[in-house]
Amino acid sequence: MGGFVRDILTTLSYEPHPAEAAGVDGEALSRLDQRLAGFAQGSGRARTAISIRPSDCSVWDGNPRDVPGLSAESCRSLIESIAQEDGNRIPVLVRHNAPGADHPYQLLVGSRRRFSVDWLNHNGRPEIRLTALIVDLTDEEAFRLADIENREREDITELDRARSYQNAVDRFYGGVQSRMAEALNLSNSQLSRLLSLAQMPDEVVNAFATRDELRVRHSEVLTPLLRRAEQRERLLVSARLIGEEQQRLAAGGERMIPAATVLARLKDAAKEGDIRRGNDRPLVLGDARVGRIRAGREGLAVDLLVSEETDIDALLVILRDALIDSRRLLSVEPEPAA
Repeated sequence: MGGFVRDILTTLSYEPHPAEAAGVDGEALSRLDQRLAGFAQGSGRARTAISIRPSDCSVWDGNPRDVPGLSAESCRSLIESIAQEDGNRIPVLVRHNAPGADHPYQLLVGSRRRFSVDWLNHNGRPEIRLTALIVDLTDEEAFRLADIENREREDITELDRARSYQNAVDRFYGGVQSRMAEALNLSNSQLSRLLSLAQMPDEVVNAFATRDELRVRHSEVLTPLLRRAEQRERLLVSARLIGEEQQRLAAGGERMIPAATVLARLKDAAKEGDIRRGNDRPLVLGDARVGRIRAGREGLAVDLLVSEETDIDALLVILRDALIDSRRLLSVEPEPAA
């Protein structure tokens, strides 16, 4: 089986490919899926497929898919198709785990199919098994194979892909970006942009409504701002406040702040003058600027513009957080100019 899969690695292109019509397993098939489906259904080769339980395999940690993020809702069409077909017609790829491991197999490709069969096993269809092909691949080959499949999946976020690349460059390519870029058929600049996204601080990630909304194009704007200590501090303070605001909106079932607004607020915060040097700090509620905080002779001064539509409770929350952060900044000596 290793030879067949290595042939896939050398013949499948990384170039974008239009989605095929929904077919096997009720999903739009990637080219890797098509090859695996054809292999498993071939008359002379079908015997190489095995049937296992989802619990027989652990999930390889080199795959970029956010496995804990899978849900019955996100896999609904696949679950329904597998239930109708009494199993997954496109096999997953597994390899043998090391002797003494808790599970006999390690899943390399097919996290959604494994999740769907496991869900069905616990929801009225315990007889369904996971169809799998056993392969003998190195970690680096397994990473490239998973990357081929996942580039064609819309449910892999740019952030998840970027973080998997960050881990892989040291784990599989000796920390040499050019080696990784060549292996994945990426330009060095493409890979560098993805790695920059992977390095976004958690505060910035949490400021966006979902992980999927944070994209490479956003990190290209924010990365230069994060490199300067003073701008980084202001940007992270703003990111924390936005993240808390997002949580309140989500808890109340309200519309969360869109990515474009988050980006604009982070840029504004980074580029605002330092309150320690007599400059204003803006107060932003939702999409609107509702006031400012400035340093006075005896402390902080606040100017507010409160309209009939202003949510007073929400305003008081962001004002409290901003005052605490501004007072903390005032107590820190500014860095000397370079």
